[in-house]
Amino acid sequence: MTREGKNLRPSNWGGIHWDNSYQTLPTAFYRVQPPTPVTQPSVIAFNEALARELGLDVELFQSKQGAQVLTGNVLISGSEPIAQAYCGHQFGHFTTLGDGRAILLGEHLTPQGTRMDIQLKGSGRTPFSRGGDGRAALGPMLREFLIGETLHGLGIPSTRALAVTLTGEPVFRDRVLPGAILTRVASSHLRVGTFQYAQTLDRPEAITSLIRYALLRHYPQLAAHLDPTSPRIGVEQALTLLQAVVKAQAQLIAQWLSIGFIHGVMNTDNMSISGESIDFGPCAFMDEFNFDQVFSSIDRQGRYAYFQQPKIGLWNLMRLKDALTTSLQQDSAKEATAFQKVIDSYSDIFNQHWLHRM
Repeated sequence: MTREGKNLRPSNWGGIHWDNSYQTLPTAFYRVQPPTPVTQPSVIAFNEALARELGLDVELFQSKQGAQVLTGNVLISGSEPIAQAYCGHQFGHFTTLGDGRAILLGEHLTPQGTRMDIQLKGSGRTPFSRGGDGRAALGPMLREFLIGETLHGLGIPSTRALAVTLTGEPVFRDRVLPGAILTRVASSHLRVGTFQYAQTLDRPEAITSLIRYALLRHYPQLAAHLDPTSPRIGVEQALTLLQAVVKAQAQLIAQWLSIGFIHGVMNTDNMSISGESIDFGPCAFMDEFNFDQVFSSIDRQGRYAYFQQPKIGLWNLMRLKDALTTSLQQDSAKEATAFQKVIDSYSDIFNQHWLHRM
């Protein structure tokens, strides 16, 4: 299917109200990338409750037309599809990454005025695919649907799935599997790895714009008191953001542990700035309690074991601090102490939430 205008659904189709604020950031943070069309899309799982929360037309999205939209075969007018750039420490090793099989269609503005990312996962190759096919198999997409809804139902912040759609095409892994696309909904897809990517750009204005964007999107109440004319605005905003993310992540990980949840792959690119659980790969809930339980077959050293998660959360936050301070060229002893004080607060915040939950 082509990308001609006749194939674009009209703006507001199905209740969608697009905005694209992420594209106000420097272009280095993303690549323009439309989804790759699929042959026989069909909706296999649809989250009616989430659709209603978003103000979407439930029946329309479950129709044949809806399947075309949920696979990216047809775009709704106003969508500006992109693949986001980011880096990450994967099992402790730093690498440049990006959305290798995910495409952000845009940001939907709900009737309540909430801004939510709508992303397709498994929607084809992007400039960050690094030899991958950009596709996803049905099983992992259904798992992400179920895990996200379970966490949400337990009152734990999480990205959520609007739908899982069959592509009608095979995916070749260790065996042939049915292909599928997950439609993921998130407060944003800003990650610790996004800030690490900004660090590699070696452009202070890039990190400053990213910090401001993250604060205004996720913590506007904290950004309100900051003086935009201050010469220290970058440092002040960075401290404010770091403190907010430390609090959000400490609470989130305490919530995970209290229900026996193991994320499995807590790389820095899998830690959200918003404090939502994101990117469910080899994750699971423990059936029998074990401090050292691991659910990732490739985590042979137990880096991401159940009770290592608080330590890894802190390690990831230290990488966020490094990205912020290095990019802003912060070098005074007073400022360094201020950033370290925020990091040092993590343990007390985590323990407070952990004891409360238990």
